[in-house]
Amino acid sequence: QVQLVESGGGLVQAGDFLRLSCAASGRTFNGRVMGWFRQAPEKEREFVAAITWSGSTYYAGSVKGRFTISKDNAKKMVWLQMDRLKPEDAAVYYCAATVTTYTGIGYRADDYAYWGQGTQVTVSS
Repeated sequence: QVQLVESGGGLVQAGDFLRLSCAASGRTFNGRVMGWFRQAPEKEREFVAAITWSGSTYYAGSVKGRFTISKDNAKKMVWLQMDRLKPEDAAVYYCAATVTTYTGIGYRADDYAYWGQGTQVTVSS
């Protein structure tokens, strides 16, 4: 019912920046928490950032101060601006959306019903 497509990943050097994009379609964007998660090989999926319908933002401690999540409800777009990238940021990054009735913050992968295909971010030192 909701399709999410990420883009913007790539290969960068430590200290560089990237902006990831997530385009939503299918059903209403209204009411959902939108999140970014990442997963490195043989690691669990890790919370990165979330933005609620009202616009409140939340970040993992490892990225706070470097990453910024934003959205445009009319365009059904979500972005993740990643600055001062570190090698440990390398992972596949996923965009995710909750159901419209979700009332939490969205820290957990299990909170999300819809996921994009992922976009690879590689950071070299």
